[in-house]
Amino acid sequence: MIQGLTGWHLVLVLAIILLLFGAPRLPALARSVGQSMKIFRSEVKTDPAKDDETATTVDATEAPAAKKTES
Repeated sequence: MIQGLTGWHLVLVLAIILLLFGAPRLPALARSVGQSMKIFRSEVKTDPAKDDETATTVDATEAPAAKKTES
């Protein structure tokens, strides 16, 4: 599907984007996309210490539910 695309297709898509958003708004649009990606990457990073805390918290919350009452 993408194999048939050429450089002219890319130029055409960029021209349409320029017409839709206008030249003055493109830098602001690019800046907001960059900030969104930066936030997304910082949220995706995992901290092993936090993973260990989460694992112990899950174990602690599951333990009372697993206890059986004696009759």
